[in-house]
Amino acid sequence: MTVMQNSLYMFLDAKIQFCRSKVYGPSMLPTLNLTGDVLLVEHVSHRFQKVGPGDVVLVRSPLDPTKMVTKRIVGMEGDQINFLPDPSITDICRTVMVPKGHIWIQGDNMYASCDSRHYGPVPYGLVQGKLFFRVWPPSSFGSFGQ
Repeated sequence: MTVMQNSLYMFLDAKIQFCRSKVYGPSMLPTLNLTGDVLLVEHVSHRFQKVGPGDVVLVRSPLDPTKMVTKRIVGMEGDQINFLPDPSITDICRTVMVPKGHIWIQGDNMYASCDSRHYGPVPYGLVQGKLFFRVWPPSSFGSFGQ
């Protein structure tokens, strides 16, 4: 296979590696709407280790593999993370080192999110895609920025 064929194959493969995802719930407020956003998710970047802190990703739930969660990456392997385990109860901060092959994810709404603060670092292999475009609501239509 020539370099041109390889590039074309990867381009075409990337083009069919998108899906639509509807996201509900309070854990990503104010970034995502409580009543549901329709987002486009690409499934290529994470395969090439091209996601990092600040990216909002679709992750298979470590607590229930039949469910998907949408969270923001806060840390990558080797990062030291300081966090409040439950900000509604205490202001005592904890520190954890993200182990190799894992990421630290959190919802933008720390008061209503079940995330790495509850279940710890998440294996990188559970990342299913990266959000990149908002389709609904119309008032927020466009690229999904950080």
